[in-house]
Amino acid sequence: MSASEPLTARAAAAPAGTSTAAAAKPAVPPLHMLALATLADTESHGAEADWLRARAQLAGGWTLADWLRGPPESDARVHALAGAFGLAEAECIAVALAAAVEFDPMAGRVLAWLQAPTGVARPTIGLVLTLAARLGLPDALAALVDGPARACGLLVVDDDRHPLPEQALQMPVPIVLALRGAGGSRGLWPGVRIGPVPADAPASLREAASRQASALRHAATGASVLAVRSGHPREAQGAAALVATALGLQPAFVDGELPRGLAPWLWLRRAAPVLCTELAPGESRRLPELPGHRGPLLLACGIDGSFERDGDAVGSWRVPLPLPDERVALWQAHLDPAAAERIGRTHRHAPAHVAHLVRAARHQARLAGDETLSEHHVKQAARLGAAGELGTLAQRVPDEVPDEALVMPPELQAALQALCRRCMRREGLADALGPSARTRYRPGVRALLVGASGTGKTLAVAWLASQLGLPLYRVDLASVASKYIGETEKNLAQLFARAEHAEVVLLFDEADSLFGKRTDVKDANDRFANQQTNYLLQRIESFDGIAVLTSNSRSRFDSAFTRRLDAIIEFPMPGPQERRALWLAHLGTHHGLEIAQVNRIAASCDLAGGHIRNATLAAAADAGTGAIDYATLRSAIEAEYRKLGRQMPAGI
Repeated sequence: MSASEPLTARAAAAPAGTSTAAAAKPAVPPLHMLALATLADTESHGAEADWLRARAQLAGGWTLADWLRGPPESDARVHALAGAFGLAEAECIAVALAAAVEFDPMAGRVLAWLQAPTGVARPTIGLVLTLAARLGLPDALAALVDGPARACGLLVVDDDRHPLPEQALQMPVPIVLALRGAGGSRGLWPGVRIGPVPADAPASLREAASRQASALRHAATGASVLAVRSGHPREAQGAAALVATALGLQPAFVDGELPRGLAPWLWLRRAAPVLCTELAPGESRRLPELPGHRGPLLLACGIDGSFERDGDAVGSWRVPLPLPDERVALWQAHLDPAAAERIGRTHRHAPAHVAHLVRAARHQARLAGDETLSEHHVKQAARLGAAGELGTLAQRVPDEVPDEALVMPPELQAALQALCRRCMRREGLADALGPSARTRYRPGVRALLVGASGTGKTLAVAWLASQLGLPLYRVDLASVASKYIGETEKNLAQLFARAEHAEVVLLFDEADSLFGKRTDVKDANDRFANQQTNYLLQRIESFDGIAVLTSNSRSRFDSAFTRRLDAIIEFPMPGPQERRALWLAHLGTHHGLEIAQVNRIAASCDLAGGHIRNATLAAAADAGTGAIDYATLRSAIEAEYRKLGRQMPAGI
């Protein structure tokens, strides 16, 4: 091997920490001792000079070529790393010295003595050049300044304000610890963490991750990048960890900027980088360079945005949900078989979300003093636990609405029951149908409830969520909408993605403010408003969850929107019979009205359910602890009509 030739790939093929030749040459000294031994003399005095002379005796008869052929066990990782990254011999010496001063206090003391009067305890470029000259290595300066060790961050300059000979070379501490074989949570970069790999991943997800890993393993070097997409970061990271494990590597999650020197650290730790990021709709990001890294690169990200590398788009994998049988098996570990069957087949929960719900449900059981976890505790946890995942973009509606509270005409009740059945059977609905029905089928359900204010639209949505056993969240339009271009779409993208993962019912109250008609483009504001509407129309169609929109008028929506809806339900003003049932449902049994008086009010007052509720509550406040009588209720009804700007009916 030529003195200026870098180590060949034969060293890169050897696993880190092993050396086949180490046993054959057990007496070869470590490289830093072999190099420093060339500086020993017989005239100097002191502990440092004695140490150098002792190293020279140990190195007697051994050459750099001997070390290259078979390093000692203590240098096996340095030797393998040098082969993997193609380091020249001068770079190998610099790496060995930079690592030695971090391990051996005496080595740093000797370097400070040799480099007096600077007193630097780390190897300088000038010292390495001197050693290279003693060992007969040409072009050492070019290798130290422009070689792969500096390019990949294996060596960094301590302070570049000094002339080149006085610039000290340092090795990042995580690489130093990795060279010593530190594993687990030790020797990590800031913002970098190892693992974990999800232990409860279903078989279908593991199989899909293995297929993705196989495709990456056989891809060209520049194409071994995969964006792992999910509605929740925890799911994306878990799936990326499975891909890394299938590749025989540890997942190293990176939050934020890539640290310099990450590539050699990844090689030493046998880890695959997983960049954790999230993009807005339409946003494109160029992947950062990772000098020296030639293995797979994984991205744990949301479902929006795109990535490109070297001008080419990066391939994506949308993390699939577990199959129904797998979801049932996940719940069977915590619930009785019947409850696990119901929840597993009805609700589309991912494994990480199942684990989260189980922890929250056990807390609810402890609060109630129950020793056994039940389906009731899981539903409580689901209603209370999704708020953190949806952030400030939606507000929980805690009301449970029983069947008795839903007073509506029979045809309207039938339409709501049909919508409920559609929601319950949405997964696998098209499996037994023809190819045209199966093509592009999405398990999401989108419905629009239209009617005048107070006709019970929001109440009906709460009833639907209660029937499905899902938490209901009202979208906060003030938090979603933004004056900054693109921010509204970004907020909505995050909301839809998190709602799909959390398995909730989304309520868009007064939805025409977001999903309104597109307008003629007269200025930039019109163009951006239309872009927002276009995004919403596309995203609501691909939404895999349940979204219910309410509005006072369907004419305010874009015509292209109605095709994307699974149901449009009209809420008419209640007739006399419905109004009578509404009054009785609100008044209850503790009132002083005669049936004839209730009939008269129901026949004369054409109020919707929301206004009937307001009048009943106002009358209860006036009545105090007594029962509501006719006069008190009549006064409350009169006040409600004044709020509406209408005259009190003459019939009462």
